[in-house]
Amino acid sequence: MAIASGTTSSAVSAESAYAWLTPVELLALGAIWGASFMFMRIAAPDFGALALVEVRLVLGGLILAPFLWRERRHFSRNLWWKIAGIGAINSAIPFVLFAWAAQRAPAGIGAISNATAAMFTAVIAFAFFGERINSRRAIGLVAGFAGVVVLASGKTSGESVWPAALAGTFAAFLYGVGGNLLRKHLSGIPAGANASATLLCASLLLAPLAITHWPDHAISARSWFSAGMLGVVCTGIAYMLFYRLIYRIGAPRASTVTYLIPLFGVAWAWLLLDEPVTASMALACTLILGGVALSQQRTAKS
Repeated sequence: MAIASGTTSSAVSAESAYAWLTPVELLALGAIWGASFMFMRIAAPDFGALALVEVRLVLGGLILAPFLWRERRHFSRNLWWKIAGIGAINSAIPFVLFAWAAQRAPAGIGAISNATAAMFTAVIAFAFFGERINSRRAIGLVAGFAGVVVLASGKTSGESVWPAALAGTFAAFLYGVGGNLLRKHLSGIPAGANASATLLCASLLLAPLAITHWPDHAISARSWFSAGMLGVVCTGIAYMLFYRLIYRIGAPRASTVTYLIPLFGVAWAWLLLDEPVTASMALACTLILGGVALSQQRTAKS
């Protein structure tokens, strides 16, 4: 018992020692992932969606490759088929949808629609994996999806943004599917290796399309810089930071970064790209984030 008490005291002391670091890393991660929509907005018109996402996947997967190499014993031949499928659902297709949306609407549209991923995860877990949804969470889901309707009905500079909003929302839906598949089929694999494997498999699946759609014009240095930041920082380094948080404070607390991404996404686009923040975007963001907050809550029996 004395040993157990000492271990518990050490764990509490360690958590207390890092108490200041956790909010700093959450803010940093929210800022990084929020910036990804700005970088897509800059680079997508030059690269095109397919080529840009291929660069992102390759760079992100390579940054995380040391984790994959260290845990290579976990990966059997049969497992790679599941990894490839999940890589397509959880990375390749949603990344392409967000990049496609970035060519057609302000970066804030993609950042706000991305926040619905947490709600789709809850809906899919309820529909296919037996997770309960109480009345409070149900109200949150309704509010969040109402926010999607508001977002899709908005306009910027007189142009409708509904195609981009729906593309981003469908990408978030795929994140919800992918998150549940990861939990069901790949939960025993260390997260860093898991992420590298899915990103690299996704890059291989997308490579033929990316090569055939590679731009035949010179790509500006600004777009190359944005693509590099998107792959290295917003994918590779961001995943490493996210896993540090998961291991230290647990997945539920780490997932609160969901609330920061749209706020930073809109702020970066407003500050650095001079994109407007419309009333419909503000209302949609409020509804979606409020819905996410409610849909993430659980009862003691859930």
